[in-house]
Parts: sequence; structure tokens; C-alpha cells
Amino acid sequence: MAKVDIEKEYQSLKNVLQKYGYHYYVLDAPLTSDEDYDVIYRKFLQLEKDHPELITPDSPSQRIGDKPASQFAQISHKYPLYSLDNALIDQQLYDFDQKIKENLDIEAVEYCAELKIDGLAVSLLYENGLLIQGATRGDGKVGEDILLNLRTIGTIPLNLNFIENKEIPSSLEVRGEVYFPKKSFEKLNEEQIKLNKPAFANPRNAAAGSLRQLDPSLTAKRKLDIFIYSGIIEDSKIKFSNHFDTLQYLKSIGFKINKNIKLCKNINEVKEFCDYWRTERVNLDHDMDGIVVKVNSYEYQNILGFTSKVPKWAIAYKFPPDQAITKIENIIIQVGRLGTLTPVAILTPVNLSGSTVGRATLHNHEEIKRKDIRIGDSVIIEKSGEIIPKVVSVVKEMRQGYEIEFIYPTHCPVCHTEAINDGDTLIRCPNK
Repeated sequence: MAKVDIEKEYQSLKNVLQKYGYHYYVLDAPLTSDEDYDVIYRKFLQLEKDHPELITPDSPSQRIGDKPASQFAQISHKYPLYSLDNALIDQQLYDFDQKIKENLDIEAVEYCAELKIDGLAVSLLYENGLLIQGATRGDGKVGEDILLNLRTIGTIPLNLNFIENKEIPSSLEVRGEVYFPKKSFEKLNEEQIKLNKPAFANPRNAAAGSLRQLDPSLTAKRKLDIFIYSGIIEDSKIKFSNHFDTLQYLKSIGFKINKNIKLCKNINEVKEFCDYWRTERVNLDHDMDGIVVKVNSYEYQNILGFTSKVPKWAIAYKFPPDQAITKIENIIIQVGRLGTLTPVAILTPVNLSGSTVGRATLHNHEEIKRKDIRIGDSVIIEKSGEIIPKVVSVVKEMRQGYEIEFIYPTHCPVCHTEAINDGDTLIRCPNK
């Protein structure tokens, strides 16, 4: 490619990533899936690797995250909350292990493997056992002060001094993932519908929105929960040499630690742990989308260090979204409480993520047109944190010639009022 074309592609990718980052982190309204974002980001990083002269200070690769929202007071984190590199295929996991062993000049590494909870990362600061600060991750350096909202979560201890016969650090910072238990999430969406409000797309968005309520009493009603996944102890009398022992100590002084943590002697045991939870996760009462793998030894962590964005001693092994192939038997229009005419595919029932699926959202008329979706098509459907599955793509090679194009209705199928298009992707019934 000519240099001018490379620069244009780089700028275009950078603009897309910044837009996605703003909607994801600041507005809590993602424009795309994590998987699609990762594809774009990897291509962007490859361009920077091949053409380092293009890198500018505002590149997404040059900062930990995006700016926090402004309606809460801002808090500077004493220690940065880093992102994690992703392993999307097995080979990337093995490459990570090989690089660790080469840098440490050892033959095997002990890892701590933990479930990657799909929620909102927060930091909690304790002084002499008392909770004095609670903040969102924000951009990793500066977060939002949400202490009053975090105090409403019953599993967050307000005071650690109730534990008998335990030494409590003079200063302690713990990090955790606030999440929505599945039953609480389902109840919340039922209440949203009753109040004529839109349902939340997934538990992570609901948790983020709940923690950012200006009225803590609204947060309290939503029954959030938290798993603590790390701690920084500042006390000369309390020292641990590894991450696993620190987690056990945090559990002993009152913090909720996920029980599904495994100490692995080598990367093969890590892989076995990943393979087990790839299928077993459907039986959990919360969402998770992968496994976080950390070098257990703090000595080794210190040797390996950090890049400007991620720790070199940890990686997130992300599960691919659950997919299946089935046929669209019909397309119907579902009229929402706000009048939106949403197309829904009626599918030949298929098993997906441990349950039988017979419907998938098609979102809007532009989506149908863009993907060329027809009644009778064989399609790939995916369940990746959404309430109901979505159609990823049409398997056009399987068309038999009898597939029927869907004609979007001009009138509401319920009251027969003429539908209107406000100039965006949504068509709705104006009848109150």
C-alpha cells in the first residue's frame, strides 16, 4: 500500500476505536461486540508495529483506557488498574507461557487461573480496616467516586475489624468485579418492562448503569454482587509471596472471593481449566467470558513488569461466543412498549449455551438489508451476553432458491396505524 493509503487506514481505524471506546467506557452503551472490537484493535496494533512512525500520543495503544464520565467526583488511583492482553486461540496462550519462561529463564511456571467475570471493575480502599474510598476503574489512572453506591452491596465489608484473631493491614486496596447475578438481572428487566422502560441488553451494562445511579437507594434495590480478585497490602507485618495466598488471606478477613480458582503447575493445567469452564459456565449463577491467567509468584511478577498498558505476567483467555447454525422459518414484527417495530426471526429450534433457542433478534430493517436476511435462510446465530441470540450471518451457499425477502410492514401489526421513520434505523408506531 502507498504511504498515504496506510496513513488513511490508520487514521480511520483510530477514529473507530476512539468512538467505540467512548461509547463503551463513558456512555456504557457499546456500539459493537467485544469480539468485533478485538479484531479491529489487533489490526490497528499490527499497523503500528509495521509503521511505528504513525504512532501519536492520542493512539488507543498509548493509554490504559478512556476518560471517565463527569457526573461523579474523580479519584486518582494510587496504583494503576491495568488492562489485560487477550488470548483468543490456544496457541496465543502457549505463546504467552513460552515468553514468560524465556524471560525468567525457567522450565515451568506456576499460574493462578481465575474465572473472568463479566462485570464492572472497581477499587476499594481500606485504612485501618475501614472502607474509606470506592471508585470505578475509569481510564486506569482516574476513576469515579461511587463509594455511596458500593456501600449498598452487601458482600462489600464496611469494616474489617469484626474478624477475630486476624491481623488487619493498616492500608489495603482491593480490586473486584461488580456483577449482576442472573436471577437479579432477570428480575430487573421484568421491572423495567413493567415501568415501560427498555430492558438492559446484558448484565454487564446493567451493573455499570446501576453503579452510576446518582441516588444510591436505586443501586441498593438492584441486588448487585462482587468478587474480589486482587489486593495490595501496605503493612510491613503482613506479607505474602504470591497471588494465590493473598486471595486466601483476603477471603479470611471478610472479602468474597470466587471459589472457582485453580493453582496450576504449568500451562497444560491452565488449558485443562479453560476447557472445563468453556462448557461448564452455563451452570453458573453469573456471566463469565473467559479465564484470567496470572503468574502466581510476586517475585516473578516484579521481574516481568508492565508495558504502558498491560502487565506482562497476566493474560485473559477469552472464550469464543457460542454459535449454532439453524434455519429462519419466519420473520415477525414485535411491537415494543415504546412503539418500536422490531423484527424477530422464528428459528428451527436449536441447542445453544445449554438451552433450546427458537428466536433471534434482527434489530431493525437496516440490519436485515445489510446482511441480506431472508425467510428460509440457513443462518449462524450467536449468544454472547445478549438477552436473546442474534443472527451473525447468512450461509448463502446453502440457499435453495425458495428463500423469501422480508417486506417491512408500513403499518403497525397490532393497531394498524401507519408506521413512521424518524430518520434513523428505527421504525415505530406513533399510536400512544
